[in-house]
Amino acid sequence: MKTFINVQDIGPLEKAMAEAFEIKNNRYKYQHLGKNKTLMMIFFNNSLRTRLSTQKAAMNLGMNVIVLDVNAGAWKLETERGVIMDGDKSEHLLEAIPVMGCYCDLIGVRSFAGLTNREYDYAETVLQQFIKYSGRPVFAMETATVHPLQAFADLITIKESWGRSVGSGSPTAKPKVVLTWAPHCRALPQAVPNSFAQWMNADPNVDLVITHPKGYELDPQFVGNAVVEYDQKKAFEGADFIYAKNWSNPGVTNPADYGKITCEDRSWTVDTEHMSWTNNGKFMHCLPVRRNLIVTDDVIESPNSLVIPEAANREISCSVVIKRMLEAL
Repeated sequence: MKTFINVQDIGPLEKAMAEAFEIKNNRYKYQHLGKNKTLMMIFFNNSLRTRLSTQKAAMNLGMNVIVLDVNAGAWKLETERGVIMDGDKSEHLLEAIPVMGCYCDLIGVRSFAGLTNREYDYAETVLQQFIKYSGRPVFAMETATVHPLQAFADLITIKESWGRSVGSGSPTAKPKVVLTWAPHCRALPQAVPNSFAQWMNADPNVDLVITHPKGYELDPQFVGNAVVEYDQKKAFEGADFIYAKNWSNPGVTNPADYGKITCEDRSWTVDTEHMSWTNNGKFMHCLPVRRNLIVTDDVIESPNSLVIPEAANREISCSVVIKRMLEAL
């Protein structure tokens, strides 16, 4: 595996899931793969779970790790071609990338959407430059449009929880998984909901419903065969898992709205009443979460909250990805 961006890159999903549970049972089994190999993690944006879990996964696999925070301690980087660099940016990404490649064997990149130019963001302009110019295998640690390590961990969490729960009567039945929009005070990218929808759609043993206000439709390439339901209560009925996440307007129905907050309806906040509509559903969120905006205290602190196991599984999803890339070197 030379790149990891979308669910298709992982190959047969059932095999990847089996590998995830194997690694979770023995996290250090493949330490020999990373001996004398170096992972470079490049952050254009803040991170907690991604930084810690990716570094831990690489160390479990025997790797050395270099972490570069572009916004702290590095030259400011220009990302556009044709720009006269007479401002505060001292180095161009097109020189920086191949230099980074000289010092490592694998590269992880985290770069968010600018939310001003949909075409630029959805072309994954920054990530694609790393793939083209680094000369190294590259994986996404969240990009302008996707967060595959999170979605992979989400699926692992659902499989674990479903196997232990009664669900809709039988652990072998398909769980109903609902991705719900929730309000937020800032404009956020669509990366997490995009990947979550993509990965749930890729598993034939999951029934996915997406609910959000009208005008907040995700890109069809990620929605896939999911049921879109604009009535949140109807969407929640009988749900086994509720995945709450805010996203700014994707600009699908109206390109001029891309990246904007066009709905601030607080009735979409997931509270106890919302969860009462479900089938004793489990609550999920990628974190960090704005309490009492996305979800109320009582829901996120309830026994049905999976946010901590979900975060812990980030180490496992990343371990599978890095292992696959090391095996391909």
